[in-house]
Amino acid sequence: MLTRKQLELLELIDTRMKRDGVPPSFDEMKDALNLRSKSGIHRLITALEERGFIRRLAHRARAIEVVRMPEALEKRVPEVIEGGAPAPAPAAQPARAMPVHEVHALELPVMGRIAAGTPIEAISEVSRHVAVPGSMLGGKGEHYALEVRGDSMIEAGIHDGDIVVIREQTTADNGDIVVALVEGQEATLKRFRRQRGMIALEAANPAYETRVLRDDQVAVQGRLVGLIRSY
Repeated sequence: MLTRKQLELLELIDTRMKRDGVPPSFDEMKDALNLRSKSGIHRLITALEERGFIRRLAHRARAIEVVRMPEALEKRVPEVIEGGAPAPAPAAQPARAMPVHEVHALELPVMGRIAAGTPIEAISEVSRHVAVPGSMLGGKGEHYALEVRGDSMIEAGIHDGDIVVIREQTTADNGDIVVALVEGQEATLKRFRRQRGMIALEAANPAYETRVLRDDQVAVQGRLVGLIRSY
């Protein structure tokens, strides 16, 4: 239910309240979360309040009360494939009970489906949430998830029905697998390459052709940072 930044801020406020009895200042929050301005903190505070995790008390400076913390995630842990690479075959285990270790996880919104094939209309509404290991979100920035439809990226280890984890960004390096919005109408998951002022969106399946478009026809909306597959 919470984004990475929202959870980081909630944990910061809760820790400081328990330690000092007062929440951190907005400047302290901004520095702790590596944000450029306090307006980002205002948005995060508002989102936490709307979701019922904190309460702001009127007519008192720095008066924030933590109402509740997120419940522990008890869902099964999905197979995680870092960077979209195929997962290695699991090693054989002896036939005995194995200890279960807690896995730090966050919930990301699944923003709909993304085409790994012929581009489909972009979808921006949250359809559900998915638990994602925190280790997959090591970098800064906001993240979201998309369900893959199609097989054009199958040789990159991305299959139909997989959930891809995307870090929001508007730039990409050659070779990155990105969410690309084409002419403002259709979204696709492809490998990004810039060639002499043109953008090539490459498939990872020889059955699909590379699309070459003008720079102004392609908007990068995020980069692939991980993949989740359920069996």
